Amino acid sequence: MNNTPVLEIKNVSVCFDGFYALTDVNANVKRNSIHFFIGPNGAGKTTLLDIICGKTKPTEGNVIYNTQDGHSVRLTGLPEYQIVRHGIGRKFQVPSVFKSLSVKDNMLLSLKGHKSIIDCIFGKPSKEEFEHIDYVLERVGLKERTDICAGTLAHGEKQWLEIAMQLVQKPEIIMLDEPAAGMGKLETFKTGEILKDIKKECTIIVIEHDMDFVRQTADIVTVLHEGKVLTEGLVDEVLANETVQAVYLGRSKAVS
Repeated sequence: MNNTPVLEIKNVSVCFDGFYALTDVNANVKRNSIHFFIGPNGAGKTTLLDIICGKTKPTEGNVIYNTQDGHSVRLTGLPEYQIVRHGIGRKFQVPSVFKSLSVKDNMLLSLKGHKSIIDCIFGKPSKEEFEHIDYVLERVGLKERTDICAGTLAHGEKQWLEIAMQLVQKPEIIMLDEPAAGMGKLETFKTGEILKDIKKECTIIVIEHDMDFVRQTADIVTVLHEGKVLTEGLVDEVLANETVQAVYLGRSKAVS
């Protein structure tokens, strides 16, 4: 079994006009894990995702992606489209599905994301690709909604569709920004179960504020505070940490 971290965040700092949004951040993300980055607003969580996906360049430090075949790729400095081609996808907090298209058409468009322009224009999906779409939709609970217009889906269903749109591309890493935001308890729980299922096939990095969701789903939790790593570890240990409780929600009962 390959124990090399799939992602190494090494001494990452980023400075915006004299303000350090991140300072000397280090973290290793294990392959096929669900790794949460949590912390109060302004802790630097979204900035960190921006650096991983190439949207923001760090002032110092590097992000290294270790492929399954043993190669190491320095993501720092690569354009966003090249990072995507390496199999690293990102889902933002607000669902960005094509509301006027069906669920299946959304999946087909996502499937074409890694193909050439010629293939997108003239190529037709193969039988295997259609079967893969059905397989992914079943895993997120949308198999029976295939022909439904995406705009009519409930909020949680739109989130699951966008997760499916990432998953159908067979990524190595999926980054999710507050996937449970706006969901009720049942939808949030189902989202956690979906993530625990799909981590068998890819690594999942999550930013989240819902502590019940973190507790249900996380393998490893890294806590950021004022742009620095406060602590990291297993979810129960981290959430029981008095310092985490004090800085994250300001009172010890917050994550009890």
